[in-house]
Amino acid sequence: MTENYVASGQQRNLRACMVCSIVMTQTRFLREGCPNCDEFLHIQGSQDALLDCTSQVFEGLIALADPSKSWVAKWQRLDNYVKGVYATKVSGQLGDEVIAVIEDEARIRYIPRDGSATEAD
Repeated sequence: MTENYVASGQQRNLRACMVCSIVMTQTRFLREGCPNCDEFLHIQGSQDALLDCTSQVFEGLIALADPSKSWVAKWQRLDNYVKGVYATKVSGQLGDEVIAVIEDEARIRYIPRDGSATEAD
């Protein structure tokens, strides 16, 4: 897998994963899937999953070269993810069926990246 940084001139085609908030081009999500979440989101090769699980509306960018050593990564709950570019806030909500898969099958507690919920909720 190539590095998770966005090439210049590709800003129009960017999307952010609603689970981990990694930012990549739409084409790359379709070709490779989400490097952190594809085992349960299955974005690779699926236009429907791409539209359901990623968003074109996001705020702020964080470039992480070593997420395991970054206090910003820890603060944003990104410290267990691959290096790359992440959004600080991703607008949109996952569907109930996708959340059920994440929480029941993948055993991951879903916390929306849009600021509507916090870890204390």
